[in-house]
Amino acid sequence: MSETTHAPPALPARESSATSARPALPPPAVAPQPTRPTPHGRASLAGRFFTIWRHVLGLLAGGLVAHVRALPPERRRGLRSLGNRVGAALVRPFLDGELARLPFPAQLRRRLELLGPTFIKLGQILAIREDLLPRAVTSELQNLFDRLPAVPFAEARAIIERSLGRPIADLFESVEDPPIGSASIAQVHRAWLLGGEAVVVKVMKPGVADLIRADLTLLGAVGRLLEAVIPRYQPRQVISEFAAYTIREIDYGYEADNAETFAANFADEPDVVFPRIVRDASAADVLTMEFLDGLKPSDPRVLAMPAESRARLIDLGAAAIVRMLYQDGFFHADLHAGNLLVLPGDPATGSPVRVGFIDLGMVGRFEERTRRRMLHYFNALVNGDVDGATQHLADLATSDAQGDMPGFRRAVADLSRRFVAQSRTGQFSLAQLILESVGLGARYRVYFPVEMTLMVKALVTFEGVGRLLDPHLDVASAAQVHVTRVFRRTFNPQALVQELWRSAPEMMDLVSQLPRLMGAGFRAAEETLSGKPRPNPLAGVRGAILSGACIVAAALVVVQHGPIALSIGLFVIAALLGVFR
Repeated sequence: MSETTHAPPALPARESSATSARPALPPPAVAPQPTRPTPHGRASLAGRFFTIWRHVLGLLAGGLVAHVRALPPERRRGLRSLGNRVGAALVRPFLDGELARLPFPAQLRRRLELLGPTFIKLGQILAIREDLLPRAVTSELQNLFDRLPAVPFAEARAIIERSLGRPIADLFESVEDPPIGSASIAQVHRAWLLGGEAVVVKVMKPGVADLIRADLTLLGAVGRLLEAVIPRYQPRQVISEFAAYTIREIDYGYEADNAETFAANFADEPDVVFPRIVRDASAADVLTMEFLDGLKPSDPRVLAMPAESRARLIDLGAAAIVRMLYQDGFFHADLHAGNLLVLPGDPATGSPVRVGFIDLGMVGRFEERTRRRMLHYFNALVNGDVDGATQHLADLATSDAQGDMPGFRRAVADLSRRFVAQSRTGQFSLAQLILESVGLGARYRVYFPVEMTLMVKALVTFEGVGRLLDPHLDVASAAQVHVTRVFRRTFNPQALVQELWRSAPEMMDLVSQLPRLMGAGFRAAEETLSGKPRPNPLAGVRGAILSGACIVAAALVVVQHGPIALSIGLFVIAALLGVFR
């Protein structure tokens, strides 16, 4: 997007940067030293391992102290035995005097921040795992501080030139210093290409990628040890899921692919915008993309927009999130208000505003079966079907040997009925209902895939931003029309015919085996009549054959534009045969 884009009246324009001189490129400097040591070699890796374990043991000791301090005075007096005094002496070396005075959740947050970018990212994942962790912990982890000072531009410049293999002046007319943002992993500079196009350049900080790879290796070992201590919280699975997401965040090729996938998915929706990637100026640790000149949803200029424009923003956001989650199964997994932009409208579409999504390094993917179950669940929710929503949510979950799935179903149904009752007074929060429903899993040892919790985060963000724009927003109503559209698109006769066509090879294989199966069936019948009973090999496939025949017949009726009632009846018969065969 050009820096001189003019905003329509509905969206007040920012002060154009074209009127001021662009910053010249700072002169090259001597080769900089990394700001953070990178754990190369066994000695460094061992040192990092002991650093991590010092914090783990310190956290366990601090948690024990916090637990004792929370006990009633009479209980604490009962802990003054010799054995307890010896135990206290053993944990004292691992305590940090300042941290030990904090509640356990605050100790966890501070130690994650002290351990650096890998553990900050881990904490951000844990913050949405209310199906695993207590609410006090997840709430505290939402306060993780992921803003660190930027490295000098000389270091950023060296990384850009080394990664792209060219002097920076061969790619950019100018690059702004200081950066417009700096976090634990990367910093972002505004820049202009030689042709004058405004872009942003995301540069990974030196040493971070090596540090994260080493930390992930060590975290695997920590997870295996913690599994023996706190198996209920599934540390190995959580760390494995975290590693799968984090390893992609230190290769910007993945983020570039994600941005282009989103753009392709929304090619027919010009009012939902994703930044264009400049491939010639991007690499694994440098990402150059179009600069989207927009406003944050909380900007006073957005809140002062006409009601029509704010309603359009809400509708665009609802349509985009529903489509990502329930149609494409490919969604922004780090969605928060800072990753959303309100952009000027496009005269070609007649929309007063557009919405932009940025920071696309972390995405979630639903398998087809999970996507359909999620769609069933959300469709039941927005239509007020409590029993259906409870059933579909339980279908998405798993439990261990100590899990109580029936108890979980009852608790979710009770919670849903309470929220539906509140909706009559205008106090209904769809995101809060889903969040608390998933959170009940921790009590009943019922677990959800990490994508489910990432989905909840997206919905919480949408509801929060939507209510900022319209305090009286009914999220269920705003999403209902889009969910219904996706539901009809997914479950319609043409889609069923396509599904049948995809399964044609398996059906042909079954048909080719019919002669052999029928011969074996006749032989079984002869032996039964002669007094030698034998299992009938057709018993297990008879219902499947009849069900498949009904599906084929129903598909033919649809293709030939026959009576819709007949095709529906045949599909119902096929379903009954599949259930009761």
